[in-house]
Amino acid sequence: MSPAVIALGSNLGDREANLRGAIAALDAIEGVTVTAASGIVESNAVKPEGSDAAAPDYLNAVALVQSELPPQYLLDELNRIEAAFGRVREEPWGDRTLDLDIVAFGSLASDSARLTLPHPRAWERPFVIVPWLQVDPDALIPGVGRIAALDAATSSEVWPFDAAALFEGATR
Repeated sequence: MSPAVIALGSNLGDREANLRGAIAALDAIEGVTVTAASGIVESNAVKPEGSDAAAPDYLNAVALVQSELPPQYLLDELNRIEAAFGRVREEPWGDRTLDLDIVAFGSLASDSARLTLPHPRAWERPFVIVPWLQVDPDALIPGVGRIAALDAATSSEVWPFDAAALFEGATR
């Protein structure tokens, strides 16, 4: 089993229900166990040009998992879950019902056309770092360092979203 960090985001449809359903779907993957999930945070959409206040706001969270699957197979499962929630890939960085990213997979570093680990922009994204700190205050990004020391950890670009816990504990 390898520890992995999964970032979740949604800015279309019932955003909270999308995140809740994604956590349940992650935990249902054979060989994957969700061990923790952050609270939900809200943020403006981010486009290649920067923050886009005209686009629907995102709800974001982070899940910690243990995976028997290699990262490429875990990515296949994340893409399957996204599709089940109506994710359409028409525009890079476009609005979406569900976005699931592998942020880190143990201490693995890789750079392929399909998957770069750790996620190449996670360290600068408050909507990833702030919820990640909630579930692992001592977390490190391989090659970057402690996430608590990053500028994104104290950003005002995300704000709390009042919701019940996404994950209460192991279901199997």
